[in-house]
Amino acid sequence: MLQHLKYRFGKSFRAKRKLLVALSLMSLIACGTFNSISKNSSENQEKWVGSWSTAPQLVESRNVPPAPGLTGNTLRQIISPSLGGKTIRLKFSNEFSDLPVEMKSVEIAIVKEQPLVEISTVKTLEFNGSPEIIMPAGEAVFSDALAFEFEPRDRLAITIKFGETSEKITGHPGSRTTSYLVEGNQNIKENDFENAITTDHWYVINTLDVMAGKDASAIAILGNSITDGRGSGTNKQNRWPDILAKRLIQHSETKNIGVLNMGIGGNCVLKGGLGPTGLSRFDRDILNQNAVKYLIILEGVNDLGGTPDSTAAFKVANNLIEAYKTMIKKAHTKNIKVYGATITPIKKSFYYKEFREQARQKVNNWIRTSGEFDAVIDFAKVLENPEEPNVIANGLHSGDYLHPNEKGYEVMGEAIELSLF
Repeated sequence: MLQHLKYRFGKSFRAKRKLLVALSLMSLIACGTFNSISKNSSENQEKWVGSWSTAPQLVESRNVPPAPGLTGNTLRQIISPSLGGKTIRLKFSNEFSDLPVEMKSVEIAIVKEQPLVEISTVKTLEFNGSPEIIMPAGEAVFSDALAFEFEPRDRLAITIKFGETSEKITGHPGSRTTSYLVEGNQNIKENDFENAITTDHWYVINTLDVMAGKDASAIAILGNSITDGRGSGTNKQNRWPDILAKRLIQHSETKNIGVLNMGIGGNCVLKGGLGPTGLSRFDRDILNQNAVKYLIILEGVNDLGGTPDSTAAFKVANNLIEAYKTMIKKAHTKNIKVYGATITPIKKSFYYKEFREQARQKVNNWIRTSGEFDAVIDFAKVLENPEEPNVIANGLHSGDYLHPNEKGYEVMGEAIELSLF
């Protein structure tokens, strides 16, 4: 039937677009390949487990792809998954765009020396058996399962040749990782990426799942810029969730636990901020991930930081507590353990007002003592200067007394008790 359609429509872009949209929708409902994989996975007691993910949002105008843009060009993006594997699938998102996005081909490979890859490892993804796909506006798509072997924390390159794209692009601005844009998508040579246009953002890539054993699971982390890694090193993969992921794979009891960083810089739990709020994205970014067994919540400072007076600050504090309760309840219905992380110090930062500090203390006191969380990770205490209460210690912040620096993120990642997992 596919050959017949190709013959009937020929090479016109409009006809091709209709055909690819149809194939894309077939991919969205995950028929055929996934049903077969699911059945086989059940028989083999294997399952899809989240190894890497990033929270999608509408990319702000200041963070859109640099010239010449994505349409008709080739983009290579680098990720570092927490779990290795032999069979993978990738999820791509066009959820915040108002027009379709065409991917003419998508390749994955192990990075040799960024941005170059090991040529022998290059594999082409397919979508319902086709190397091309058009993602409809407002949708996300999974690739077919692909035999691809790599080790935990390997750097992987995802190289996308784009056709038509949307000006409103879905992505993740706070990648702390360099992406490489090459003009054109015909006859692209590997060394072309050495002279590519660079940008420290991710576009359309969303999740990498690995097929893993029945005991494998994932930790999802809901957060803002402190989880997203502002103040960490570009291309160093040293955010606090990265530090945790590296520690987990070093121990036999925890080596099969992935870490999914769902932080968004400037994000709020309740309203305002950048990206969809923590509450509104909770189901998609946390509950709908694969094999999540644990959740860490470190979010709320941006909500408090925008309050104009004491009345507003304490109202937000109370609403944050109710929001945490809602998220805990929803996670517990899916047998996910929820760990509350205390909101880190703000004194001396641009957010500091005494009434905001008092509201932060109220929220942290509830996190520590309410018993609602399955456990508490006291990041506030870990980062605090013992000689200057409510201030991040010298040497642990990035200069603004709000965001940790590389050492601060290391301290945070090292402070988490692995016995929680």
